[in-house]
Amino acid sequence: MALGIFKLPGVAFITGAGGTGIGAAVARGFARSGCVHLAITDLNPQTLAQTKSAILSVNPRAQVLTREGDVTSESFVKSFTAEIVARFSRLDYSVHCAGILGASLRTHEAPLAEYERVVGVNWKGVWLVSRAALAQMLVQEPLDAHPGQRGAVVNIASQLGLVARPTASIYCASKAAVINMTRSDAIDYSQDGIRVNCVCPGVIETPMTTGSTEVTERLRPAIDIAPMRRMGTPEEVADAVLFLCSSQASFIQGHALVVDGGYTIN
Repeated sequence: MALGIFKLPGVAFITGAGGTGIGAAVARGFARSGCVHLAITDLNPQTLAQTKSAILSVNPRAQVLTREGDVTSESFVKSFTAEIVARFSRLDYSVHCAGILGASLRTHEAPLAEYERVVGVNWKGVWLVSRAALAQMLVQEPLDAHPGQRGAVVNIASQLGLVARPTASIYCASKAAVINMTRSDAIDYSQDGIRVNCVCPGVIETPMTTGSTEVTERLRPAIDIAPMRRMGTPEEVADAVLFLCSSQASFIQGHALVVDGGYTIN
């Protein structure tokens, strides 16, 4: 599936969009798919600026709203969502890519601070952004290009929200929470013409997975277990996200789309 085959007019909001990870690939993919109004956020202003430049290199006509911030902060999420609506008048696609891996620990070894850090980003942050996006989508009319859809939400979960691995109880739990939150929201907002789905990536070649030898070696067994025996690319995950946002996925609701090279079938 090639990035850019989907037609995605409207306004896209992407968290965790800095750098060279999944969020940045999603942002570039929206630009290739005809979306000219994008709002992106990340903790790192430098990598956020890099993503903005990449979007503009894809489409110089794109209008890109950037803001450094923490998705675990309710005040930040509320104020940035309000800024998006003030600038672009609506919000059509909300994709939540901010996430962290956490330390390799068994449950009795993990301090409360580690639990709060991982769950804060991976679940609370997704919930806060979802809540803000859904509230806006409820009060807007569908685009002409998507007459049956007021908006589309795509949460980034993980293959480890479906299956478990050692020394990752907090991470696995946080991603399982995202999957079931997605399903519950899909039930609640179907009547409003809003679709809510999630993508469950396997081991993807991003700064989070390749930033240190320790992390790469920690993930090596998962790569070797998967039938395709390689890391995925951010673009391969972005393809799945764009599909779920598009009109081609108009009857897909509450789905956890696994993009893992076959890891979960072994």
